[in-house]
Amino acid sequence: MPELPEVETTRRGIAPYLQGREIREVIVRERRLRTPVPADLEDALVGRQVGEPGRRAKYLTIPVGTRTLLWHLGMSGSLRIARLGDAPKKHDHVDLVVDDGAILRYHDPRRFGFVDWLRGDVGDDPRLARLGPEPLSPDFDGERLYRLSRGRRLAVKPFLMDNAVVVGVGNIYAAEALFLAGIDPRRPAGRIARERYARLSEAVREVLAAAITQGGTTLRDFVSGVGEPGYFAQRLNVYGRAGEPCRRCGGELRGVTLGQRASVFCPRCQT
Repeated sequence: MPELPEVETTRRGIAPYLQGREIREVIVRERRLRTPVPADLEDALVGRQVGEPGRRAKYLTIPVGTRTLLWHLGMSGSLRIARLGDAPKKHDHVDLVVDDGAILRYHDPRRFGFVDWLRGDVGDDPRLARLGPEPLSPDFDGERLYRLSRGRRLAVKPFLMDNAVVVGVGNIYAAEALFLAGIDPRRPAGRIARERYARLSEAVREVLAAAITQGGTTLRDFVSGVGEPGYFAQRLNVYGRAGEPCRRCGGELRGVTLGQRASVFCPRCQT
């Protein structure tokens, strides 16, 4: 599934091709996504100007005229920039064609993503209203993690992946941040000290910022908005490396399951 860095990379990739442009045509080849493509999408978008694309957690927000599109990429979705004459591929479900010939093209083999209208302001839409702060914003820090974790027996890794605690820290980046912070992902969240949560919040910022800079993590399906793969996977310390040597101490990395998700950690470096 595309995580926060992949979605942010997509936003940055598509923004220069869309912002300030007028939508000339909308082509919907398949309406049966996770939720059906709105019946009025074509009529409501044609002739309208596109504002600056935004992001909230793993959702993209694209202002068009007086309304805003809410786009989620699901498990295997991607938004790419194509040009007039570029033949659509299988699973290319939606095209937004702007006035200079650029096409925002939505590709989704599994159809778990969706495009819909935002209901009210970003903070008021029921799909977004209960989300925690953005991990790169001033509202997220170690003190928040410490406060929300008190009395929690839940392991720290699924705690960190809870979108009510902080948005967008998915499986890959939670594993990598816990490694950088030296914290065993199995430890109960309520038994981690304030100082260690301060380090963990900084590790989250460090890992996500690095991933965004390098274009996200390509594992299977993800490419950026301009069709380029991400390269952060080349720097993963623990994710997907169970049984391999730790890059820091040389010990064997161990794989476990936490919250029904695979996790890898170093028993020596993470305590």
